[in-house]
Amino acid sequence: MKARIIALIALVAVLVAPLAAINAQGGNTIVDIAAGNENFKTLVAAVTAAGLVETLSGEGPFTVFAPTDEAFAKVPAYVIEYLLKPENKDLLVRVLTYHVLPGKAMAADAMGLVGKTAATVEGGEVEFTMLGDALKINSAKIVATDIEASNGVIHVIDTVIIPAVELPEVNPAAVTGNIITAGSSTVFPLSRATADLFRAEGFAENVEVASIGSGAGYERFCKAGESDIANASRRIRASELADCAAIGREPVLEFYVAIDALAVVVSVENTYVDSLTKEQLAAVFSGTAKTWADVNPAWPADPITLFSPGSDSGTFDFFVEEIFARDATKLLEAPGVQLSEDDNVLVEGVSGSRGAIGYFGYAYVPPNAAKIRPIAIEGVEPNAVTAESGAYALARPLFLYTTPAIMQEKPQVAAFINFYLQNLDNTLGTEPGKVAYFPVSSDSVNLAKLAWLVGAGE
Repeated sequence: MKARIIALIALVAVLVAPLAAINAQGGNTIVDIAAGNENFKTLVAAVTAAGLVETLSGEGPFTVFAPTDEAFAKVPAYVIEYLLKPENKDLLVRVLTYHVLPGKAMAADAMGLVGKTAATVEGGEVEFTMLGDALKINSAKIVATDIEASNGVIHVIDTVIIPAVELPEVNPAAVTGNIITAGSSTVFPLSRATADLFRAEGFAENVEVASIGSGAGYERFCKAGESDIANASRRIRASELADCAAIGREPVLEFYVAIDALAVVVSVENTYVDSLTKEQLAAVFSGTAKTWADVNPAWPADPITLFSPGSDSGTFDFFVEEIFARDATKLLEAPGVQLSEDDNVLVEGVSGSRGAIGYFGYAYVPPNAAKIRPIAIEGVEPNAVTAESGAYALARPLFLYTTPAIMQEKPQVAAFINFYLQNLDNTLGTEPGKVAYFPVSSDSVNLAKLAWLVGAGE
């Protein structure tokens, strides 16, 4: 992986060089301004590779939403490398021109588009929204505005936005070969729902979906090399990537498939706990607070009973990181805490006592609404809007991981991930039969589709 990144950096340096002469002439087109700014090296390299220097140096006018180098750094190196290959020039042009609007739109004009969409030079549409005081275009925040050029204006964004990416159609009935997925108990319901749909549409062989926790899933994928796909409720760690590399599994491809608002729940018989702060959660789950009256004197002195996923769970890791600054001992040594890798066991435990409290993926809440209820954190309830925006303090991403070698050696794995990405609208939602997680942005879905193209060697 390091060699690939070094090669990419070298490629960027070579591609930037032709623009040095343009900048030295003192021009002030959009391209000149970008080339003269140290924050846009990757963008300038991509514009050069796409053959768009002349276009974006032309009369225009254009409005360019320019991703910084930090924004491009959020995109996996294997995707950037893929887009910069000469044979993928048309796709690179699409990505770049998706960042361009025809005409000159200043920040005040963009504010008038809030809640609306606008057509890009690429042909697709972008959406403008507000997040607090920040103006957004798709999933990107606009962090600087109104940098005027002779042929338009530049607005700086913190995330690369991605146009619609089309994947090949999948016919499950024509797919052969078994598939093994393992990992997060939180991702499990979504992977199981996708596998059920895959079979319902004709796949006749086996899709194994094992719920063993994110950590155990990474071990099975990166150490034992026994699974085809790792399901995870946290990003893969550097040490786990090293384990994968040690057995020849690299590069590891990431597919961001959903958002979970990790739910903190109590029994429906508990009618008094309505919201907790992070500090109160720390007191509760460390055992410092023994009764609910210890948390809030206005609440009854019901003894607190704790239920938590086990330490192999990505849900456990996420909760400990957010509430205990990664000090797992505070939770593990809490008096009487009951641990389980099976979220259904946790549901039953919490529902059995008025003083009980637990946490797990939101997907387990709607099917058990007669027994448990989620509570607000910092006064914010978990829902699609608060999860996607980050306003809900315990929102977290859900992932799949595999490698190009697996996808190419086992076409059934590539077909399943393709089907997974193309059917998120059919598997995610609050309707009966769907999994109650929240959808990721269109940019994230399309980035996952680019990762699929990398893996499939398309």
